[in-house]
Amino acid sequence: MTSSREADRHDRIRVVGARVNNLRDVTVELPKRRLTAFTGVSGSGKSSLVFGTIAAESQRMINETYSAFVQGFMPTMARPDVDVLEGLTTAIVVDQERLGADPRSTVGTATDTGALLRILFSRLAEPHIGTQQAYSFNVASMSGAGAVTTTKAGRQTKERRSFSVVGGMCSRCEGRGRVEDIDLTQVYDEEKSLEDGPFLVPGYTMDGWYGRIFKGCGFFDTAKPIKKYSKRQLEDLLYKEPTRIKVEGINLTYEGIVGRIQKSMLSKDIDSLQPHIRAFVERAVTFATCPECDGTRLSELARSSKIQGRSIAEVSGLQISDLADWVRGLDDASVAPLLTALTESLEAMVEIGLGYLSLDRPSGTLSGGEAQRVKMVKQLSSSLTDVTYVFDEPTVGLHPHDIARMNDLLLRLRDKGNTVLVVEHKPEAIAIADHVVDLGPKAGTEGGEIVFEGTVPQLRRSDTLTGRHLDDRASLKDEVRQATGALEVRGASSHNLRVVDVDIPLGVLVVVTGVAGSGKSSLIHGSVSGREGVVTVDQSAIRGSRRSNPATYTGLLEPIRKAFAKANGVKPALFSANSEGACPHCDGAGVTYTDLGILAGVAVTCEVCEGRRFDASVLDYTLGERDISEVLAMPVAEALAFFADGPSKVPAAHAILQRLDDVGLGYLRLGQPLTTLSGGERQRIKLATHLGDKGEVVVLDEPTSGLHLADVEQLLGLLDRIVEAGRSVVVIEHHQAVMAHADWIIDLGPGAGHNGGTVVFEGTPADLVADGSTLTGQHLASYIHA
Repeated sequence: MTSSREADRHDRIRVVGARVNNLRDVTVELPKRRLTAFTGVSGSGKSSLVFGTIAAESQRMINETYSAFVQGFMPTMARPDVDVLEGLTTAIVVDQERLGADPRSTVGTATDTGALLRILFSRLAEPHIGTQQAYSFNVASMSGAGAVTTTKAGRQTKERRSFSVVGGMCSRCEGRGRVEDIDLTQVYDEEKSLEDGPFLVPGYTMDGWYGRIFKGCGFFDTAKPIKKYSKRQLEDLLYKEPTRIKVEGINLTYEGIVGRIQKSMLSKDIDSLQPHIRAFVERAVTFATCPECDGTRLSELARSSKIQGRSIAEVSGLQISDLADWVRGLDDASVAPLLTALTESLEAMVEIGLGYLSLDRPSGTLSGGEAQRVKMVKQLSSSLTDVTYVFDEPTVGLHPHDIARMNDLLLRLRDKGNTVLVVEHKPEAIAIADHVVDLGPKAGTEGGEIVFEGTVPQLRRSDTLTGRHLDDRASLKDEVRQATGALEVRGASSHNLRVVDVDIPLGVLVVVTGVAGSGKSSLIHGSVSGREGVVTVDQSAIRGSRRSNPATYTGLLEPIRKAFAKANGVKPALFSANSEGACPHCDGAGVTYTDLGILAGVAVTCEVCEGRRFDASVLDYTLGERDISEVLAMPVAEALAFFADGPSKVPAAHAILQRLDDVGLGYLRLGQPLTTLSGGERQRIKLATHLGDKGEVVVLDEPTSGLHLADVEQLLGLLDRIVEAGRSVVVIEHHQAVMAHADWIIDLGPGAGHNGGTVVFEGTPADLVADGSTLTGQHLASYIHA
């Protein structure tokens, strides 16, 4: 009996002395089999506690249960900086990281429903064409034959063997659904020779290895202009297959430049490319739907095999809610378990609010919220209990109408006996929590502490920033601005839009809203973004290594380096920790790494530069009595004053810092690694960077993602300042405070997928509330009258 009672004591997760990122020796006890919400301003330490400490240690300990051999194939994870972690259970993390941006990754492949569908067709479709591989756009058809020599019992025998693989990949587009046409005038300057550096492709300089390979391969006269090449020489330059060559005594592989571009740039999703490479691809490459497979990615053979008159390409293109109905209509005892599993997966996707998607939708085109809900699908039917589910803002990208359904799903996971940890900002999602942990009091170095623990009613009575703002309700504006013109959209029909005609007012704050999947992003990104004079800040995550920081990402470091160089009469490159100014011991990383094989590597602060990243001689140069490492250690607000006037006045740097301060990042240190920033902080850095772009129309896609209730007020003030400065702002949003603050609302719907795609309301927020016929109008009315 004693042991039983002892076991019952382990009903809490104990964290003692957590110091990950900005956490300051945080100690907390979390109840198991309850739903705990973690709140606080963006950058207060929520993700550091939930993801960086609790979930990270759980996953690390699970990995340690595997053999050393298996661990060698797994990513190594360092133990979080924490004194005690007790009561952990298996953690399943459902975050907002975008799904794989590989062009061949689709909703079907990400959820495994595509695999089930392929098996179904391989069993029931007529004519029968082969195994499930015959229906896969990732498997190419191939065949071959030849002599094979084998040794048995010391004797060699020769056998003739042949093989054949029937795959479903379209040979024309290689399973991508689209083909590329490269503008060769953007690849090279035909007037120049190889000696002159003719290539216009990023990274292809004649000084680097690419240049040495092209000049040393012996296929061309390096002094002859490309326009004078023979047909064979031009073919070798552009399209030659990989060929082994020797250059300067080193064995290398030569490949035509077009082949190299296709492998290094075009095989990746364009949104995952670095900005300068993405700009080249957009300039040099035109994409068109594959004429052979009509974008289905599948071969003619795969499309010819059908069930009840429909090919796998046709059913994959159906809206998931319609596909679920189609599968339910199939009745064959030989595949009954398969039909049951497929139906359950599809119904789970409909239940979770993804019924408007199709299985052939590229996963790279999903928003962060959609990607998170796709990851949730597998968890809904799981029989596991006593699991810790960790969610990162599961309501992001959801219309108020959809949030109640998400709340029900989270409560169902809890009621099965699981621990649910949710990082959230939305009051509607916080309200269902059994327990709330509020971090703060502010962000960055001013955060990292637990300022409240308790129930939601207790949070409302507390004096924390979250408690004070939890019941905030924005009111409708007394007077809205008048449009100065209109941006015409005619015949918009991408995705589910039904030939939409709409005039988007200029000179005002326009909010485009509607339930998830109603066509908001299709309308704005498909018909407005990309026009001349339009600056778009989308939801794609900013990328950066541990060497990247706000100063490098925003371009702030460039004018700072030049100012240091001018003041000291030296080269700007000295003031870069990634170039000539780097500490020679740690190569400018600030820490030295020791690889310990299957164990997590150890990072130790560099003993030579003491983490400052620069060579000691560089720190002798100053600007306004500060060296470069001291400048990078400044918060944005301090740097704003530093570069405003006096000997350290740098107008270009001051302008960038002002934008960072405007979006509420005054506390952020200039040299803080991007990898330590929260999702909300990254979103605002991106916003601040693009506000400097030239353009009269600014398009923002859900700028409130990751923002605390108190930060939304500051965002609304920023949007007002942008409009008052003479620009037009178009915001795709679900947040009622942003809707209430708008001058004009365009509401799409009435539902999602093929039940949406039309404009159901245009007018002022007051008119929308008075109208009350749309879901958005009803929710906005209840919000402002609450």
